[in-house]
Amino acid sequence: MAQVQVQHHASVSGPISVASGHGGAQFMPTSLYVGDLDVSVTDEQLYQTFGEVAPVVSVRVCRDTATGRSLGYGYVNYNNPRDAARALDLLNFTPMNNKPIRIMYSQRDPSLRKSGTANIFIKNLDKSIDHKALHDTFSSFGNILSCKISTDGLGQSKGYGFVQFDKEKSAQNAIDKLRARLVRCIGLEVY
Repeated sequence: MAQVQVQHHASVSGPISVASGHGGAQFMPTSLYVGDLDVSVTDEQLYQTFGEVAPVVSVRVCRDTATGRSLGYGYVNYNNPRDAARALDLLNFTPMNNKPIRIMYSQRDPSLRKSGTANIFIKNLDKSIDHKALHDTFSSFGNILSCKISTDGLGQSKGYGFVQFDKEKSAQNAIDKLRARLVRCIGLEVY
């Protein structure tokens, strides 16, 4: 049975925002992080795949500066936040070079990215559970910033993973709701 824990940390400021003309701040995500890329994925492939959703401003597969080898992740930038949201919804977990990609909004503020705020650690997961199954299970509780199953060098699950929500309340709600029942779709029980 899997177990879930929330990592509580001091609160940090909310997501990066820009001032809107309507007296408030509005989150405007246009940059996507694309993870779990096969090492053979190129900038051109990212551009073509994400360009099918909407016009792309830029793409980049991140590479080791010494070897030029892919680091397994990259970035895709759009002009319009709706285009970025649509790409995330349509392309998340789709295979690229026979390997499912994992997409999330790029979080450039390291204090927010590394804070652990609203981060849930799930252990004792069945080895058959993948990123998509974990994401699908937790997405009903709130906006997920990051969702990942830890894998070994061969891509096999290590039996644990993390889900980070944009709000602590969403993480706590997930724990409270899942604690009481078995989530049959992924064999998860929360204590």
